[in-house]
Amino acid sequence: MRPSRRAPDELRAVSLERGVVKYAEGSCMVKFGDTHVLVTATLEERLPPWLKGQGRGWVTAEYGMLPRATLERTRREASAGKQGGRTVEIQRLIGRSLRAAIDLEALGERQITVDCDVIQADGGTRTASITGAWVALADCVNWMKARNMLKASVLRDSVLRDNVAAISCGIYNGTPVLDLDYAEDSEADTDANFVMTGEGRIIEVQGTAEKTPFSDDEFFALMALAKKGVARLVDLQKMALA
Repeated sequence: MRPSRRAPDELRAVSLERGVVKYAEGSCMVKFGDTHVLVTATLEERLPPWLKGQGRGWVTAEYGMLPRATLERTRREASAGKQGGRTVEIQRLIGRSLRAAIDLEALGERQITVDCDVIQADGGTRTASITGAWVALADCVNWMKARNMLKASVLRDSVLRDNVAAISCGIYNGTPVLDLDYAEDSEADTDANFVMTGEGRIIEVQGTAEKTPFSDDEFFALMALAKKGVARLVDLQKMALA
């Protein structure tokens, strides 16, 4: 039995609330159970120096946890003078995931920066961030469309090639389970994160044997769970944007 009493293939309660920040071109409050992340997408008329003159844009991400997102206060990374390795890894993952599904040429020489701020953490902050970030990005792209800011040749509905969502899976007490909360994540034999498109194509897989190495069969069981979970998340994204 899972601590949350959920079935092995059952997601936590998921919500995606758009338009929660007045000034951002796109925003989303995403909740996976007790994990809550505020995501904003900001359009900027600038690019990294190495991209200038290439006629295409860029999507990047920043990620952070508020001091009391966890049980005990975490020191702000700004006060430490640098970002931690985990933070850098996660924000790079978010950026890669979003860029996999957008036509960067359509943006012109502009950058969209997606900020993911974890308000409350109970496992799966990176997967919740990616899922909510796609919604905020979609709203930002729609904001640009409404102002005729996209390149004329790509004004058809192809700027975002597909949805992107992410979910965690793991082996808990010998059973493959979907969408781990902290109680499961901290005790799991195997911990994995899957980032996929709406078509079920894989963008990235992160898998670690925390205690016992896992087999091919266990890996494929986790992937099957992830595909089911991502399909449900994509449905929720589409409902949120409808």
